[in-house]
Formats: sequence, C-alpha cells, structure tokens
Amino acid sequence: MVSTAWRQHAKDRRLWAGAALSVAALGGLLSTVGAGRSAVAASSGFAQAQQASLTLALPPAVSNRIYAAPSARGRPIIVLDAGHGGRDPGATSVSGAIQEKQLTLALAAELRDLLVERGRVRVAMTREDDTYLGLEDRAGLARRLGAGLFVSLHADSAPNPLARGATVYSLSDVASDAEAARFAAAQNGGVLLEGPGSGSVPALLADLAVRSEMLASANFASRLVGKSAGRFELRPQPHRFAAFHVLRRAGAPAVLFEAGYISNVDDELLLSSAEHRSAMVLALAQAIEADVAARNRR
Repeated sequence: MVSTAWRQHAKDRRLWAGAALSVAALGGLLSTVGAGRSAVAASSGFAQAQQASLTLALPPAVSNRIYAAPSARGRPIIVLDAGHGGRDPGATSVSGAIQEKQLTLALAAELRDLLVERGRVRVAMTREDDTYLGLEDRAGLARRLGAGLFVSLHADSAPNPLARGATVYSLSDVASDAEAARFAAAQNGGVLLEGPGSGSVPALLADLAVRSEMLASANFASRLVGKSAGRFELRPQPHRFAAFHVLRRAGAPAVLFEAGYISNVDDELLLSSAEHRSAMVLALAQAIEADVAARNRR
C-alpha cells in the first residue's frame, strides 16, 4: 500500500511544479509588459497589416499570347482590343438580345483568325473571354508587346434609333466635333488625360512620339475608311477624332472602330450576321496589312 505520507509528498511536488510554471509564465508576461507600450503598438500595427493584406485586390490577368502563322515570325504584332467585358456589358441592342461585349469579342476573334490565316502579321488580344479590363490594362498590353498597331473594337448606341453605320476614331487633343468629344469622355470613364509635358527633354520627346502616333493613327483610319467603303455602311464623315485615353496610352498607332449602331434595328440585324461581319473583318484585315506594309517600307 502507498502510504499517506507518500501521497502527500507527490501532491506537494505537483503543486510546486505548477507554481513554478505559473511564475515562469507570469515572468514572461511581466517582461512583455515591461517592454513598454511601443511593443504593444507594434504588435497592433502588425495585426492590422495582416488584416489589410487579406483584402488586397490582385490586378486582372492579361494574356501575352501571340497568334501567328509560322511564316509570320518576326512580323509586327497587332493588338486587338475587344471593348467592354465582364461587369461592363457596354451597350445593349434594340431587341435586348445582344450585348456590346459579346459582339466585340466575336469581331476580335474573327479578325484574329483571318489575320493569322493570311500570315502577314502576328496578333494578340486584350481579352479572349468575358473578362473585365481597365483602360490601362488594355493599353498596357500593347506597350508591353511593342505593338505595331492597336485596334479597339466597339459597337455604337444612340438615342436616335435611325442612327447607323460604322465609324473610325483616331487620337487627337482636339475633337473633330462635339459628338466625338462626348463619346471620348464616355469611353474614358472619368480618367484624366495627361496634361502638357514639363518642358524637360524626356517630356518633349514623349510629346513628339505621341504626335507621331497621332499622324500614323489618322493615316490608318483613312486607309480603313477606304477599304470599308462600298462593303458596308459607314456614317457620314466616318473618320472622326478625339482624346481617347486608351489610344493615347497604347504606345503605338491606334484607332477605335465602331462597327455600327446596335440601337438601330438594321445594324443589329447585320451585325448578328456572320456573313456581314466577314465583310467587315476582311476590310479591317486588309487595312491593317496595308498600313503595316506602308510603314515598314519607310
């Protein structure tokens, strides 16, 4: 039998061991408190930083994929920008059956496939699915790839149901007309355009580069109008210009192509037709190839 004295001795040892642990823990706590309020503040700041890190939004993924026939190795890269996407549907057709983001993606994919088949240029797309991208994401892809040309595809909408026809917009600090200015402001979505340079040499060089791109963009727009005439309906004065942020930031000759008015019954019907879109895509492809060839000869 275990004696009563032994039981008491074991109990006393457990009590002393527990007391020793408590004293050690208390000592650690007092040491932490003794470090001052700055340690507590630092701990609090770290906790806040940890909490904030959970809410960081990652930028949308933009593909760097380049489509090309083997014969197009080393040829200029054309960036096709399907307007809108994701939470930004763009305009809705008069019937309600088509959203602009669907039409622009279809046009971009059809144009990509034709350009690759013809084998004279390489092609990249800002989006290949129903993804939302900001203006800077779209233009940034063109800069990152060193694009030779940036083509942003859209479909128009207007309160006047009789308005119809395609339009080509190029970049300019001064709008061609009040309607073009309003359209550019709507497309810019409140983004403030860069003001005049500081007068430094880098700023002057950047300004000269933009001026050169404006001229090249206007030349391409004129060429596209010429290739489109007689193939599908164009608006009166089809080449217009205004201060579009996405065109300014592309770092390459750039245009915005409005394929037609989906607020018009006839244009909606035509743009829903693969046959009609193929005529439009062919005009775009021929204008792109001719423009790239002309600039490469200089």
